[in-house]
Order: sequence, then structure tokens, then C-alpha cells
Amino acid sequence: MTISHRSSTGYATWRLIADQLRSEILDGTLSPDARLPTEAEMAARFGVNRNTVRQALSTLAGEELIVTRQGVGTFVVPHTVLVHRIRLRTRLSESIGDHDVSTRRLLAAELVREVPDDARERLRLGAGGALRVDAATDLRGSTIARSTAWMAPGLVPGFETQLASTGSVTRALRAVGVDDYVRSWSRVSARVATGAENTDLGLPPGSTVLVVRSLDTLPDGTPLQYSLARFRADRVELDVQADLHAED
Repeated sequence: MTISHRSSTGYATWRLIADQLRSEILDGTLSPDARLPTEAEMAARFGVNRNTVRQALSTLAGEELIVTRQGVGTFVVPHTVLVHRIRLRTRLSESIGDHDVSTRRLLAAELVREVPDDARERLRLGAGGALRVDAATDLRGSTIARSTAWMAPGLVPGFETQLASTGSVTRALRAVGVDDYVRSWSRVSARVATGAENTDLGLPPGSTVLVVRSLDTLPDGTPLQYSLARFRADRVELDVQADLHAED
């Protein structure tokens, strides 16, 4: 199997090789602790020189997908994939709760005047500001997701204080009188990560992120929270409930 001719697209050949090997690791073709072929064997497989293979392996090592043991060989590192179940009431905190090696970190919560047009429209904010909440999700010490959410401040007075105290959106909402809320719709897409996302998520250039835009409402349909989450596509799977409303 040779892929060197594809470099004419402008996408470096070593990245194509890294993409192929990454896919084989994540789909189980190369199982955890499996020994990779030698550089010479992979160079022959892909029809490239060993330096090109070495660049690809260096990228995968930086992603902690493989490790080289001096004098022994290069091996696949056991890795964990987070399955995030997007349901009517399931929260991300519940998905990461399935793993004792995962955490969710609150990064910031503040009132802002500048609100994206789609968030302003979905929350029916008019000309007012919004409460913005930024958070990160870590799995085995690596950040796998960053999220930004906007809320109408008049609907959740005192929320930011409770959030700083509890560190949990659900518990903070309950503390200000919101005992229940539901996912109205979710929209899932994939794209190449931005430079800032590469930095935030520890990704090499050209990596893919899964993007989930969603709207949560009170049971009576009142818009509560519009959120934008970015997930590492190599570490997260999204399991979307079949009857969850699509964006209208």
C-alpha cells in the first residue's frame, strides 16, 4: 500500500501515514500493546523513506498513542475512548462519571456583552448580555473537550456564584431553583481544529474535532442554555439518542 503520491494535494505524506496508523489504532486493527512493524517495514508498506515514517511515528508518540521501548520496538499504548451519550436529560458529567480517570474543570464564568448571533437568537436575548461559562474535560490527564455555554442571566440569578462553589452546572442550577432541564436539540459536525483548539486539546495541526451545538430548555420550552462543545475526534465517540430533536 503506497500513499506517497497523495502528497501532491499539499497534505504532507507523513501526516497521511500518521492518519492511517491512528485510524488503525483507534478502530482496533492495531490492538493495545501490539508491536508495530519496523520503520523499514512501514517504509516499504507506504512506499516512502524511513525519515517520513519516523515523522509520522513522532506525531503518534506525541499524541501518546504509541511508545518506543529502546531495543525492543514501538508499541500501541492502551487508550481510553469516552463515549458521550447525548440524551434528553443526560449531562456530560454523567458520561465522564463512567471513568474514574476523567474530570471536568470550570475555566471561567462571567457576564459578557458580546454574544454570538446564534446564541443570542436561540436564547432570545435581544440586545442584552449573557452569562458565559467555559469548561474543559480531561481523560487520563489529557484534555479531550472544551465547551462554551451561554445563558440568559435573568433566568438564573446567582448562578455564577453557585457554579464557583459547586463546580457543577447541574448542581448550581438546582441551587438557583432550576430543578430540571432538557436537551431540545443537538447538531453534530466535524471539521479541522483551529490553532487555538490544537493548543487547548493538545492536537497536532490538521487534526479533526467533533463539534456539538445544542440548546437546553426548561420543561416548558423556555430557552435556558446554548452551548458549543469541541471534542477530540480520536478520543471521543458521540452516542446520540434516536428520538432527540434535530435542530429546527
